[in-house]
Amino acid sequence: MSVVQARNLSKRYGATVALDRVDLDIQPGRIVGLVGPNGAGKTTALKAILGLAEFDGELSVLGMNPRTQRTELMQQVSFIADVAVLPRWLRVGDAVDFVGGVHPRFSREKCQAFLARTKIQPTQRVRELSKGMIVQLHLALIMAIDAKLLILDEPTLGLDILYRKDFYNSLLSDYFDHEKTILVTTHQIEEIEHILTDLLFIKEGKIVLNATMDDVGERFAEVLVNPDKADSARALKPLYERQIFGKSIFLFDGIERSRLAELGEIHKPSVADLFVATMKGTYA
Repeated sequence: MSVVQARNLSKRYGATVALDRVDLDIQPGRIVGLVGPNGAGKTTALKAILGLAEFDGELSVLGMNPRTQRTELMQQVSFIADVAVLPRWLRVGDAVDFVGGVHPRFSREKCQAFLARTKIQPTQRVRELSKGMIVQLHLALIMAIDAKLLILDEPTLGLDILYRKDFYNSLLSDYFDHEKTILVTTHQIEEIEHILTDLLFIKEGKIVLNATMDDVGERFAEVLVNPDKADSARALKPLYERQIFGKSIFLFDGIERSRLAELGEIHKPSVADLFVATMKGTYA
């Protein structure tokens, strides 16, 4: 059974189309990156999955309708937003007690074990914590919930690189297993591409790339081309072309490696380079 299955998922805000007939199938045990520019529809898609927004089309999450079965669904889903939602006056120990009292799948022992690896003290109030420590507290609370689906919306926004790396390392080592699924949106895709199993690009409400990371490596290639072969490269209709040190770098989709090897040196493109190529014109 798909963890998330959508057919013709659509959402409008007045004249603005936030989601435009999106089809999705997210399988269990995957780490899926949902990537797109601001206003592309990422957060709207997450809100629909979480039962926080009305939508048109069909949407099933863990076999449930998020609009009509949200209470049951939230027992199996955890969520970390891009902004702190804990009251500033709340003490850390009270936050642990609260989640333990409202969520049937929360493990106090797991939460306390994670917090023990940080500098966070149970008597501290949220207002006394740095932004990085608040994210650590969020992560401790969420990772202690035995949820089947974890949704992360820009979870490390505004954090320095040490906190960001620690966040994703903790996610992989202490939370993820092949019975759980993680759906993450972020602008810092170069930092998470090594943990992703699947990649979704969304542009103007449409999914413009839906592929496993293995497929991405097989489909796409960058070629460093000398000027004398630039016209031959352009004849193969590259997705994107950029200049560096007097040479052209072309990004191709689905062209045989033997043909590309005749043009120049082949490299595997980063997800960031692929994103720039796919989103060309978006910021014009």
